[in-house]
Amino acid sequence: MGTYVPNTEAQQKEMLQEIGFEKLDDLFAHIPDDVKFRGELNLPEGLSEMEVASAMKKLAGENRVFDSIFRGAGAYNHYIPAIVGTVVSKETLQTAYTPYQAEISQGVLQSIFEYQTMICDLTGMDVSNASVYDGATAAGEAVAMCRERKQNKALVSAAIQPSVMKVIETYCFGNEMELEIIPEKDGFTDVEALKGMMADDVACVYIQHPNYYGNLEKAAEIGEIAHSAKKCKYIMAVNPISLGMLKTPREYGADFAVGEGQPLGLPMAFGGPYLGFMASTDAMKRKLPGRIVGQTVDHNGKTGYVLTLQAREQHIRREKASSNICSNQALCALAVGVYLASMGNGGIRNVATQCYSKAHYMAGRMAEAGFTVKSDDFFHEFVTESDKKSSDVLKALEEKGILGGYPLDESRILWCCTEMNSKKDIDEVIDILKEVK
Repeated sequence: MGTYVPNTEAQQKEMLQEIGFEKLDDLFAHIPDDVKFRGELNLPEGLSEMEVASAMKKLAGENRVFDSIFRGAGAYNHYIPAIVGTVVSKETLQTAYTPYQAEISQGVLQSIFEYQTMICDLTGMDVSNASVYDGATAAGEAVAMCRERKQNKALVSAAIQPSVMKVIETYCFGNEMELEIIPEKDGFTDVEALKGMMADDVACVYIQHPNYYGNLEKAAEIGEIAHSAKKCKYIMAVNPISLGMLKTPREYGADFAVGEGQPLGLPMAFGGPYLGFMASTDAMKRKLPGRIVGQTVDHNGKTGYVLTLQAREQHIRREKASSNICSNQALCALAVGVYLASMGNGGIRNVATQCYSKAHYMAGRMAEAGFTVKSDDFFHEFVTESDKKSSDVLKALEEKGILGGYPLDESRILWCCTEMNSKKDIDEVIDILKEVK
């Protein structure tokens, strides 16, 4: 336990004497006695390592672990190659701090640079930062980046993930930006409504593709509408796995590509830690928040890596700050980098193809169980509607060890398929749904 004790009683006494105190209580003499805690804390007796392990195992046994998962809605069940966990579990990487001192941080800096490069390859963008807290934060930061003196309005699609919308609302409130919601129509962004909302004061148009309901938006047309207003920026939030088969945000004309990096080698893990990815065109690179790692050469001509454009990820002077990002997400970024490197272009394309084909196979069979699929233009998530109560449907699946889709209301469910769902798993779900009364 010596490693975990910061100092001894003798050292504490020596430090107190150095600053003019005899005992520890003297250090807190300015605090009124009536608010000080007296006596012993009501804590249980300590346990041995073996007893703790046993107690934790018993506690973990209370978790419900599903054999089969058909739920997405922002966090996705993908296979993670063993090498991802092996690399990020190395102590030298887990304890690495923010790499301000380039001369002693070359390994971490290179891993970040490789991550940025792969995100640019995936999105088609010119520049990527080194990740932010999560996809929702990336969305809020991207909207804030588009603000100009005469352009203070953000148009955001109603068909995005609700939790992301709340974060964008918070950012806009803090930045004093005006937020207008683009209506949703039949599970898609209402393009005609967007046309009527465009004006000279619009700073950005934000959509999610595929959107919250899994549907594929008219991304190219929306991009053209966004750019019809002078200096208006087009932000696309994307599922990174979908880019294995869909066009890149750059091909749709986006100025920014953002999203949640969890599908790229991070476990669902009860909701975190995750990371948000952000990439932009070259014209917008100086507005990217957080750190950006660049490749250079040292005085001997050898390749080296440094933080570029800004020396640190947070702004010191609050009144001049354009971003709230100030933490190191490099371990999660490393996991994503290892995942992408191990999967390669072919692997990502294969995962995307499996997600798409299995979801469409499942949707095709839903009619047999009395469910109506609301759209056939989707990636790997889709919405069904039926006269069967969503709660009854999901309960029937849970009894068989299956986590069903996400209930949108009592008649609609949002389903998801990934490469982890076999044809046998899908057929079993359909058979169970047929029996639900």
